[in-house]
This record gives sequence, structure tokens and C-alpha cells, in this order.
Amino acid sequence: MAENNILLEAKNLKKYFKIPRGNVHAVDGINFRLETGRTLGVVGESGCGKTTLGRVLLHLYNATDGQIIYRGNDITHYTPKQMKSIRREMQMIFQDPSASLDPRKSVQDTIGEPLKIYKSFSDKASYEKRVLEIMNMVGLAERYVSSFPHELDGGRRQRIGIGRAIATNPRFIVCDEPVSALDVSVQAQVLNLLMDLQDSQNLTYMFITHDLSVVKHISHDILVMYLGQCIEYASKKELFQNPLHPYTVGLLDAVPIPTLTGKKLGSETIMKGELTSPVDPIPGCRFAARCPYATDACKGEDIPLKEVSPGHFVSCTRY
Repeated sequence: MAENNILLEAKNLKKYFKIPRGNVHAVDGINFRLETGRTLGVVGESGCGKTTLGRVLLHLYNATDGQIIYRGNDITHYTPKQMKSIRREMQMIFQDPSASLDPRKSVQDTIGEPLKIYKSFSDKASYEKRVLEIMNMVGLAERYVSSFPHELDGGRRQRIGIGRAIATNPRFIVCDEPVSALDVSVQAQVLNLLMDLQDSQNLTYMFITHDLSVVKHISHDILVMYLGQCIEYASKKELFQNPLHPYTVGLLDAVPIPTLTGKKLGSETIMKGELTSPVDPIPGCRFAARCPYATDACKGEDIPLKEVSPGHFVSCTRY
């Protein structure tokens, strides 16, 4: 991995939320490096901290500890005023297009809002021309320029969200499950659109999802999260061919396999046991309560990520 090609890096990144019973460890010591033009897939069960990680990177939440290095600069403690200068380079596509769009704004107003905020154009004609260019880039017909979100289907609403995200020519985009609320046929169209935009605009993505088929389609590298921690990190090919952590194996085994007689699971083994509480968890492997290979070595202290083969990291006492 070329040092001068690293766009974003997280070092021991943490985000805790204080509640009456203690601190919820939503993100707890995440490390990764993301190259320009590549996609990092982040997978895991609901509640594992995927979305929180994306929001911390974009300063929508302030980090509790650790560092966020963007283009060689430590932006962890940037003020809102300092963030404004790079905010246009870091955008987000939200999960639910219905909830993320202002129902009182037309397609033109929504896509053009970032252009107005950053005063990208001095005259109305140039502004309107740029909005139409963006609509064409994301596959929205010009006839929808004055339409409102409630008049459009889910796929077109998400294209509006994508158009808004790319309006300022960003470098980095957090895609927070952008296709999970869409029909399967529309999912494929939106995924292909994101990949085409990545190629044409040299975009860098963090793609958050719980759908392994989706992450396999779009990602270059994959980070597996469990209760706020990274338990495995590898290239897409390596992770799918040689999963090491029992949790990763369980996720892959749970994917249905199409057959002529109907769909079946990749394995008859099903993960059992209760989730460990994320509120001030005791040191040790947080998957131990559900792991068939758990031993006393898994308890008492957190298990660090180890590089067991070039570029393949896993947090497990078995390696």
C-alpha cells in the first residue's frame, strides 16, 4: 500500500456514548487505511457500530479517542470552522432516501443546496446547468427537475441523494447501506451507478452494509465489525476464500445458496448464544459467548489484531 496514496486512516478510533449505566462502546479501537479510488466494505450485524464509525469519520459525531488522518492531516479535533474547508470533500449517502430528503425541496433545490452553500456559481444559469449535469450523471431525467421526493419512487429518491453527495466533487463518500431499502432490481442499478461514478470521478468509498453479496460486488477490502471492534480485515478475495475468525465464518455460512430444489444455508451450523453487552464490556473476546472454539485464553484481556498473512488481519487466539 503506497504511503502517498493513502486518503484516510483511522488509528485506534473510539466512540463511546454515556448512558446512566455506563458507556456504550459503539466504536472501540478501529484501525484501517484506505487508498484513493478504492472501496472499503464494512460488514457486521445490526448494532455493531458500522454507521457510528462512518459518522465519526465525517465529524457528525466527535471521536472519544484515537485519530482520524485525512490526506496526511490529523483532523480528529478540527473545529466546525476548520471542518468546513474539507467538508465538501467528505460526503455521505444515507440509508433511507425517504427520511434523508427534505420533502419541501424539489430535486433541483436538493442537489443544488451544496452548490449554494459553497457559492460554487455566481449566476443562476451556470447553477442550473450544473444541477442538470449532475442529474444526468446519476440517471435522473431532466423532467424531474421540479419534482418533489414524494412524487418519485425509492430508486429515484436515492439517486437524488447520490447527486447531492457528488455535487461538490468530493474525494471520500460514506455509503451507509444505500441500497438496503430498495428493491433487488433497483439495488443492482444503484450499485452499478456507484461503481461507474467511482471510476469516472476517482471516488473513495466506505461502503457500510450487512449484505455480504453486495459487499462482495462493490468492495476491494473488507472490515468485519463485532460489537464496536474490528475482528477481521482483508482483501475481498482473501476474506471470501479464507475467512479465519469464527464470526466471519458464521456470517458466510448464513448466506443462502441457490439450488434447483430451493435455497439452503452454506452450513448447518448456526451461531448460538447471547450477545455480550456493549456497555462497559469486560476485557476479552466479545464473541466468546457465541464461539464454539472459546477457551480461557479468550477471556481476561482484549485480543489484538494480528497479521496472519500479508494484508490479512484477524483478532482471534486461534491464530
